[in-house]
Amino acid sequence: MAATWGEIFPQLMAAGLLASRGVKEKLESHPDPLGLIAELRSKGIKGKLTPEMIPSSTSKSNPGRVIAPIAEPAIENISMRNNMPDWNREDFPMDAVDAMIDIKVHYDITGNSTTEGKMGDITNAFNDRLEKLRKLIISNSDLPRRPIDIARLYQERARFQGRENKAVAIGLVNDPRHTKNGHLMFSLEDSSGEMNCLLMDRKGDDRIIEHSQIIEAGLMPDDVVGVSGTFSQNGDMFYVDDLHFPMQDKHDKAYAEQGVSVAFLSDIHVGSKTFLEAQWHKMVGWFHSEPLARTIKYLVLSGDCVDGVGIYPGQDNELAIKDLYGQYTRFAELLELLPDWVECLMLPGNHDAVRPAEPQPTLEPDIQQDYNNTKFVGNPCDFSLDGVRVLSYHGKSIDDFVAGLRTVTYRDPVEAMRQMLRRRHLAPQWGGKTPLSPEPEDGLVIRDVPDIFVTGHVHGHACVDFRGTTLVCSSTWQDQTSYQRMLGFQPKPCMLTVVNLGTHKSISIPFA
Repeated sequence: MAATWGEIFPQLMAAGLLASRGVKEKLESHPDPLGLIAELRSKGIKGKLTPEMIPSSTSKSNPGRVIAPIAEPAIENISMRNNMPDWNREDFPMDAVDAMIDIKVHYDITGNSTTEGKMGDITNAFNDRLEKLRKLIISNSDLPRRPIDIARLYQERARFQGRENKAVAIGLVNDPRHTKNGHLMFSLEDSSGEMNCLLMDRKGDDRIIEHSQIIEAGLMPDDVVGVSGTFSQNGDMFYVDDLHFPMQDKHDKAYAEQGVSVAFLSDIHVGSKTFLEAQWHKMVGWFHSEPLARTIKYLVLSGDCVDGVGIYPGQDNELAIKDLYGQYTRFAELLELLPDWVECLMLPGNHDAVRPAEPQPTLEPDIQQDYNNTKFVGNPCDFSLDGVRVLSYHGKSIDDFVAGLRTVTYRDPVEAMRQMLRRRHLAPQWGGKTPLSPEPEDGLVIRDVPDIFVTGHVHGHACVDFRGTTLVCSSTWQDQTSYQRMLGFQPKPCMLTVVNLGTHKSISIPFA
């Protein structure tokens, strides 16, 4: 007997069958689709179900070729642990099937990497960073006067030893450290020279809250900041009265004319034994059945969609799919289950088959050929969706921010994102945990403040506003790993973050 897709889809999932394109229409027109699925299941057939494997009503049942699963977990019918969150139709006003695709890439390193890794390339990268961020500090900060080169400041330091005549310099931070008295000491360097700086942690009536917050957090090596203040009497120390960062106080975000939505995921880790496949199929079912899902035009995948091979010692023991290309093929099959109206945008992470040095180019064509409805970009990528500016970055440098700043932890990765926006740079520290590629143009400078800033990497989840920018820490689709268990870290998996481009209303859907 005929059945609806809502009745057919759960039976496909229970049988371990993946519906490729064209299967939905053919099953809906079949006289007994549920009986056909039961027959395929009784014969042990699992994997991708193609239209050719579905007989017409006038032919004998012929399941076609059998695709053997690779360590495929059983598909479970898991009910939601939480009730679906409430949402208003006026906040998500437009169905995606009615909208045109509008993706404009502003920056992507793919095809534009020219570095040879020589010392000159490193110098050029830092000079480019300093020049760009210097302009932003001058335009966005309330400097008491125009900045002066450090070498000239030293020559004229006698002029800047009184409180009434402040000097201003902009440069790269070196060797930031806290003194025994709790003050913050660092050196500041530009192309002309270097000087020692001290930001004092004042007490009582002299305490400045902003300074105390900076001192509490600290500074990152290779930050670009502005300082204003005066020299000591002997001229060997610059006393900082104020620090100046490149970010402006408030960003006015853009709103799309089309009221479609974008959803965010990261760190799927297909190929790992801890990939949560049952929850993925639950999300697929939601996409096919829920009204809110029909508003989602774009799905941004911010890196580590597969677990990779040889990423860390002993990884082979934790892999369900040990072939790298097999992992990407499997993920392509999982994306095929999503509705046709969803356009995916996929960038690499530190587990992917690209160079580890950032900025990273996109995945190679041999991998891309398995995917439909997917646009491949590098990491990071600055792009617009229907005129709304989005900055997507996998987030490897969060490791450096956790190690370098006292206020950033893996339990609160959004603070690292705030610090990136304050600095207008995604990975300031050279020689830290994040490998960097010294390009002539520093591709990790945040040229324009995004309307939406999204990261992944740390397997957390958050969606908050910061000075007019929506910050999204994309959720993972991987259960707690043995390494995370050793550290006592509990991930926040299987949360789909949805943001409407016309209203900027957001909602998070739990599938765990």
